[in-house]
This record gives sequence, structure tokens and C-alpha cells, in this order.
Amino acid sequence: MDEVSRAYDVVVVGGGPVGENVADRTRAAGLSTVIVERELLGGECSFWACEPSKALLRPVVARADARRVPGLDDAVRGPLDVEAVLAHRDRMAAHWKDADQVDWLDSVGVDLIRGHARLTGPKQVSVVTPDGHTVRLAARHAVALCTGTGTALPRIPGIDTVRPWTNREATAADRVPGRLAVVGGGVVAVELATAWQALGAQVTLLVRGEGLLRTMEPFAAELVADALREAGVDVRTGTEVTSVRRVGGADGDVRLALSDRGELAADEVLFATGRAPRTADLGLENVGLTPGSWLTVDDTFLVDGVDGGWLYGVGDVNRRALMTHQGKYQARIAGAAIGARATGTPLDTTRWGAHTATADHLAVPQVVFTTPEVASVGLTTHEARRTGRRVDVVDYDLARLAGAQQYAVGYRGRARMLVDADRGTVAGVTFAGPGVGELLHSATIAVAGEVPLDRLWHAVPAFPTISEVWLRLLETYRDDVGRRF
Repeated sequence: MDEVSRAYDVVVVGGGPVGENVADRTRAAGLSTVIVERELLGGECSFWACEPSKALLRPVVARADARRVPGLDDAVRGPLDVEAVLAHRDRMAAHWKDADQVDWLDSVGVDLIRGHARLTGPKQVSVVTPDGHTVRLAARHAVALCTGTGTALPRIPGIDTVRPWTNREATAADRVPGRLAVVGGGVVAVELATAWQALGAQVTLLVRGEGLLRTMEPFAAELVADALREAGVDVRTGTEVTSVRRVGGADGDVRLALSDRGELAADEVLFATGRAPRTADLGLENVGLTPGSWLTVDDTFLVDGVDGGWLYGVGDVNRRALMTHQGKYQARIAGAAIGARATGTPLDTTRWGAHTATADHLAVPQVVFTTPEVASVGLTTHEARRTGRRVDVVDYDLARLAGAQQYAVGYRGRARMLVDADRGTVAGVTFAGPGVGELLHSATIAVAGEVPLDRLWHAVPAFPTISEVWLRLLETYRDDVGRRF
């Protein structure tokens, strides 16, 4: 087998958005950098998650909004054009080709090696390329593991025999299944149940716990569950799948045995039951770590337990916040830290160190692209109570806003603001309702910036917009809680 050896300042393993951002920052710092990617450059987000799923959902959400607009509602009563929606999805996923991503990498001066990478020792990476050759890479300064996560399939009898869908099959499917069983109650489950039901599938959502979106405010989950049921999704909570089998050959029904001793028949079954780190075959054992484990990191994303300060774990592999935008945020910090350490520049802790890598802890924003949307940042009520944080809870009915009434007839939604009772700052915000995703960044600024409420009075929302909710939340806090600011 042919072998080639190369040396770089930085080796990045994983070419999704996180790896690309690490490489961009280290190259900007003047460090020679290579990305190793075994699949498509652009990763899960570009081809099997964020981009294709939102392309499927955008027509669904737009139609739902339009059906509540006088003068437009009758025009959108018909079914979605499935062929057009899937074609749009294909375009947004670049037809599963990464030429544009490769062109961008060339433009910033980062090399690309395609193949499977494994750590073989400190700052040493071995890559087996698709043609069977081996490239041995030596990193002068740092190796960054940015390999993300994959679906964590449950260990239930028969799962290996039914060709289950994961997020990859569900976002790339070229036809609408007649009957789709979705197992799970988190973001992936509710988003893809929303999309495929609107495209014509008969969807059954099987949730082991007692509600959806368990990490979010219960009122938001209830609004989503109500909307799914109204759309025709069979939402079953407290229901566990005990085994699965496919009958009638390779294209036959999937039969799901349920904890209530019932059985469900479906054409396809999607498991959206959590994520696992893609670290099982990275050679972690060669640097003293456990294969398949999540990587524990500090606030510059150096991996704990590895001597020499050279191995970084960035993005989903460290389990801090499993979202693309959070991984890219981490990548900006890690890339700058690698550059500073490599060039002997003092690490500015007010910019890149433990003091300010707080968005992974205190201000994680997230949007669930269902109908209605859910947008949240910072603490939830449950999390505040669990951690002993003293907060005042302020709720407001979004339907009371003139902007919401302009947005849609019969608008339903709710906002919750958590106020740190000791400091008078915003500790968390959750919105649930049509169009609320566009409210989220203002909430993120308020939480991440620890903006005092007495300053928020001077951030005047335009009328008539749904953003007026900020004024109404402040007024409610003043009138109901009675605090001065």
C-alpha cells in the first residue's frame, strides 16, 4: 500500500461547518491547515440535516401562514406540489454534491484530503483514502476533531432488519411514504413529522415520555402537539416501541410492537431518538481516550486528559450544544485559540477564553421549525428551578398584539421571559407561535449581553410588529411583579 507523509500546522478531522470554520480561522492566523473528510465537505448540516429539512419545512410553514391570511386563504387550500418541494430540497442540498464547498476551501488556502482519519499518536493522524492509499499527517501545533454526531438507534429487537430511517433517509427521500411511524419526541421528530404529514404521509408519532420537546417550556410543547394533532398526526405519548419487523419481503410493511401490547403497521419507520458522537473509530485509544465517547473540553475546546495541549474537540463531539450555529461559534473560539497559542500571542481571555465562552452555557438559541414555531434562548423555568436560580416568570399572550393579528387571523402563541430576580436582567426567553423564529436574535442579545431591564425600556419596538411583545413583557413585569427599574 502506497504511503505519503505530510506536515501541517493544523489538522482538522471533519469537514462540516464546524471543521470549515476552525480551518478558516487557523488559516487566517497564518497557519497551514488541512481538512480530512470521509464523506461530503459541508457535512451533516448541508446535506442531511439543517438545509434539506428546512427546505422541506419552508413550503409547509408558508402554506400554514397563508391559510390564515384573508384574501389568500382560499388560494392555498389545495395540496402541496410534492415534486416541486422535493426539487427545492434537492437544490438546497446542492444535489448532494460538494463542488461549491471545495471551491470555497481552495479560495481560503486550506487543503482537503478525502478519506477516513485516525489518531495514531500525539499530533499524528493516519488517513486511508478512497483508493486505498495511506496519508500520514503530522500536526505541528494542533489537531481538531470536528466529526459531529450520528443517530443513536435504540437497542430493540429487529431494528437491524427493517432498514430504519434516520434523519439522513428522512431528509433525502425521493417519495412520500403512505404511512410513516416517527419514534421520538424531540426536535428532529416533530419537524420531520410536520414536513411529511404536510406532504401527504399518514404520520404516527410515538413518544416514550409524556410530552414533546422535553427540554423546552411545556406550553410551547403543548402548542406544537395540538397543532400536529389538528393537522392529522396521530400523537401517542407514553408509548414505547418494544420490537420491529418487516413482513411481506423487502418492500413489505414495518410492524412495530408497542408497550401497550398493540401493533402499528407502517411503510417506513423513522427513529429520531437522540445522537451519538462519531468518535468510535478515530483512534482515541492511541491518545489515552475512550473510543466512542463524548469529548470533554475546556472553554477554548482543548480536550481534557490529553497531555501537551494539542487536541481540540469542537462542535457536537463535545455535547455542549448539538446545533450547527453553536458548533460554528465554538469553531471561531477554538480557531482563534489555536492561532494565538501557535504564534505565541497572549490568549486574550476577554475575547476567547473561559470568561466569554458563555453562549454554550447561558445563551444557547434554538428554533424548532414546526407550525407553530418555537424559539428559545437561555434558561427555561425548569432549568432555573433545578439549578436554584431565582427568577421571576413573565408570560404574555402573543395573540393580543396588533402585529400578531396582522400576521394571521386566529393567531395563537405565547411568550415567556425569565428575569433574574437578583440582578434585574433577562435570564431566558421562549416564544411559541407563527413567525417567532425571527424574534430570537433580539432575545439572544438580551440574554448573552445580560442587558438590564431598565435599558430594555429604551429599545423601542416598531408598531405593528410581533416584536412589540418586548414592551408588553416589560409592562407585565412592572405591573404583576411590581419591581422598579
